[in-house]
Amino acid sequence: MSTIDPTGHPNVHQTAAELATGDKTDTLLQTDGLRKDFGGFTATDEVDFSVDAGELRCLIGPNGAGKSTLLKLVIGTYAPSAGSIYYNGRDITDLAPHRRVRRGISMKFQVPSVYGELTVRENARLPIQRFADGEERRRRVDDAIAAAGLTGYEDVAASVLSHGQQQQLEIGMAAALEPDLLLLDEPVAGLDVAEREAIAERIVRLNEEEDIAFVVIEHDTDFVASIADEVTVLHNGDVFREGPVEEIKADPDVQRIYLGDEQ
Repeated sequence: MSTIDPTGHPNVHQTAAELATGDKTDTLLQTDGLRKDFGGFTATDEVDFSVDAGELRCLIGPNGAGKSTLLKLVIGTYAPSAGSIYYNGRDITDLAPHRRVRRGISMKFQVPSVYGELTVRENARLPIQRFADGEERRRRVDDAIAAAGLTGYEDVAASVLSHGQQQQLEIGMAAALEPDLLLLDEPVAGLDVAEREAIAERIVRLNEEEDIAFVVIEHDTDFVASIADEVTVLHNGDVFREGPVEEIKADPDVQRIYLGDEQ
């Protein structure tokens, strides 16, 4: 299909993925009409969602809005019922999860999955050993531990760490894969104030210093306000609102669905 670029020249060979997320755009990730059905239930319904390179975006909404499903579609845990996923100029809709990791997408799920019987260093090595060896592996492991704020804990069993430290370890492990996009599903659930502040600091630092784009699912609007550039609100499986965090917090329609007045 031939299209016209902003300079007036025809883009004869550009694919939809290249037009949406290619070199001529700032967009890193774009979903197009993304739908996921589970039997008779539609979890995401024709979702068009985008993230720019280096952006820090939060994804909020009431329970059952489709937030976790959307991230699992992006990482490849779920296959979509309809629609497309474009990433960095490529159509990754049918790409296997491990190939998405190689292309630069990483994810930390809501429940920590560190191995308690292994040390911090051994846990940090696990996701990296498939992609690097020798000095490169050692560097990435050290970077993962430093990114988690766990320097000095290298030989400590993960089971000894607090819940917050385990969450930080997993974020460091995901970041050590050197992704362009890191997806986090409720990284501060169940944490105290100090632990939440530590996680916020890690996310912002990785975003600013490592230029990693983030999509973070979170219910706590105060935490969202402390880290986010932009916020996307999901409701009934689709995008309900998007905008700066203060604008979203002040939106009466967002307040209504968030407080549960509208089901």
